[in-house]
Amino acid sequence: MNPRDLLEAWLTSGVLRPSTVGRYQPQVDSWLTWCEVAGVDPYDITIHHVAAWSGERLAPHLDGREFSGPDDLAWLAQNAPDAAGTHDGYITAVTQYYKAAHDRGLITGIPDLGELRSGLDRDAAEPKKLDTRERAVLLSCIGMWGPDRARHYRRDRLICYLLLERLRPSEVVRVDLRHLQEQPDGGYEVRAPDYEYEALGKQFTLDPLTGAALRDYLPSRPRPADGVHTLLLGQGGRTLNTRYPNVLVQQIAELHPLLAQRRPPVTADAVAHTGLWDSNDA
Repeated sequence: MNPRDLLEAWLTSGVLRPSTVGRYQPQVDSWLTWCEVAGVDPYDITIHHVAAWSGERLAPHLDGREFSGPDDLAWLAQNAPDAAGTHDGYITAVTQYYKAAHDRGLITGIPDLGELRSGLDRDAAEPKKLDTRERAVLLSCIGMWGPDRARHYRRDRLICYLLLERLRPSEVVRVDLRHLQEQPDGGYEVRAPDYEYEALGKQFTLDPLTGAALRDYLPSRPRPADGVHTLLLGQGGRTLNTRYPNVLVQQIAELHPLLAQRRPPVTADAVAHTGLWDSNDA
């Protein structure tokens, strides 16, 4: 199927909301036009192609910086949040386009564009809790997040469950392994980090679902770098970037149209405000 025929078939399939179609159509059209001009086959692309397309669009907002990696995205999120939010929307649109291509058997895998996200929390107002149905879908999507999606999928699942325990994203990435205590009944208690170095905040008794995710993660936890005691580790055994939970949640939300099309979008803060079991239907 021609890539533009796919775009038309996808947008008119009835799967997407009209407001979503209105956003996705010009965003994916921009991507396909770039591919045509650059001589790139849209069905045979890498993250580097999408980065090159993004860099051209973001250049006016980068104050002379070259668009070359996560540090530039972090700078964009801090200094040009409107541009960062729009950029993340483009990445969502392209990812959903390739999900539609994969569903139709046109490609063998969906490109992982997570590294191209700014991780900006695009909901400027008070985070809107997920309702009961949305939370159920999120839990299903967390279960779908496996080794075919990410190398450190066990860690990613644990991040989501800790958010649902109502730890804030900035707290989740700073949870200290030394402040995690296993209980006689097999459960766990954890103290949230305060904003002062090594100070302690609220104590949480983890739900059995979170405890199971924790036990699943610990044997695969990378060897920490010297002096690092955080529970959740990134490359080289170092602490995760504070933007990572939001980038992760945005990626997981894209696994189901109910969450991918939600406005305001599903963010890490929205998940942290939701909780695991209490009724969220107002």
